[in-house]
Amino acid sequence: MNKNFNSTNWREHLPVPVYGEHPEYNAFYYKAWELAHSHLKSIPGMPQDPYMDESLCDTQVWIWDSCFMALFCKFAGDVFPGVETLSNFYEVLYGERSLPKIVPSEKEPKWTRAVPGKESDIYIHIADNPPLFAWAEYENALYSGDKERIRDLLYNKRFLQKHYEWFDTSKGGERIRGVFLPTCLVAEDIGFRWEGGRSGMDNTPRGRKAPRDGTERPDAKDLLWVDALCQQALAARSLARLFRLVGDEENALLWDEKFDQKRDVVEKYYWDASDRFYYDIDVNSHDFCKVMTAGSFWALTSGVASSERAEQLAAHVRDERAFGGDVPLISLARSDGDYYSDGRYWRGGLWLPTAYAALKGLSEYGMHSLTHEAASKILAHMYATFCEWEPHTIWECYSPEYHRPALTPKGDKTSRPDFCGWSALGPISIYIEFVLGFCGADAFTKTLTWEMPENVRGEIGIKNFRFGDIITDVIAKNGVCTVKSNEPYTLVICGKEYVIPAGETEFKI
Repeated sequence: MNKNFNSTNWREHLPVPVYGEHPEYNAFYYKAWELAHSHLKSIPGMPQDPYMDESLCDTQVWIWDSCFMALFCKFAGDVFPGVETLSNFYEVLYGERSLPKIVPSEKEPKWTRAVPGKESDIYIHIADNPPLFAWAEYENALYSGDKERIRDLLYNKRFLQKHYEWFDTSKGGERIRGVFLPTCLVAEDIGFRWEGGRSGMDNTPRGRKAPRDGTERPDAKDLLWVDALCQQALAARSLARLFRLVGDEENALLWDEKFDQKRDVVEKYYWDASDRFYYDIDVNSHDFCKVMTAGSFWALTSGVASSERAEQLAAHVRDERAFGGDVPLISLARSDGDYYSDGRYWRGGLWLPTAYAALKGLSEYGMHSLTHEAASKILAHMYATFCEWEPHTIWECYSPEYHRPALTPKGDKTSRPDFCGWSALGPISIYIEFVLGFCGADAFTKTLTWEMPENVRGEIGIKNFRFGDIITDVIAKNGVCTVKSNEPYTLVICGKEYVIPAGETEFKI
């Protein structure tokens, strides 16, 4: 795949959704790409220049945000440096590079301690964000087919293995060169102590000792966070899969073992059979901290949940008192004492990164009908907010009940606008993968998987879809599928394989 991140005709490289039931979504889709492209930033001296900027401030970059941005950039990876942006972290944490200096603007937040108009270092905000590098690399590899990047990461640089090993042995309080804040992550025998900001879920009420907690961050010092353990399991699983993409079964099996070890710990200690839910636990007593949050759905994304437990967990996605209703997969169960209908950040807000991760998990377990239903509601909610709330844009997070952005923790202002940023996952990735149903591409096997929704009215499909060297259009209407491709590949529609030749073809489905 030839890459040109400074291309002026980048729009020509975008997939084109086809959705006869809701053609209006495409304007929203293109708005997300336009905002994302406006956050393509160039600073001489960055390991990756240009890179995807999360648009929070001038002098800090975030692991958590950047990994999720890579998960929508994969659809146009030849013109958007999503996964390449991760080099800005790899080369500082595990290489010999430093991030350059910059003169911040007048809008630079005071907490960065950078003075507007005066040269300042750029920092990685925190090192112990969720360990999602390997997952982002694997998902992008399936679209790029780039074996050379995989080999370089796994054998020459070993960045992914080093990050896994560091996360698995972290003792907290570490000051790391090039990182703004000290670490909080502490590895224990059966999990990880953490805190809200490092987990990415800022003001989550996890760790509280009562049904409701008025403090902004009740993080208990002895709390073991279920998502940290599941995300580390996901990293091991992704590393095994990356090794398999380059034909290294020996190393893949070693990482399978690490995944199995993490899975067994999650299944033994973190599953509450009475509530049928994964909870955080106390490091000493192993008692459950019964706060239902989106963090538990990482048990699906990582694949640690058994099929039976996955089905039981999915019941909470259908339950209007928990994570169901008109706006599903919100950050905190509606029945929780700390839930706010206006969101208050992670106390009820709909956050696209955790919603997307949960949808990926549901899809991995074959729950395609539920995935499509939940994804359709999320996209509809975002679109209605886009139309009804001014400015007409895409927001950092959303109210779980009203067509408006979520409020910040104190309830005194809205979350950030123009956030593409990870919120582009909704109009782009959730739209393509789970509303339209194009949930899997594999450039290595030349396979495209389409879980086409049932009872579709009108046309549905996608044009200019790219994975590896393949560029294809796939459109279905009234039981007939029309496909155009520059190269042969295999199209799998709801479990049935169709051999697609180069050129144009038509068949009944």
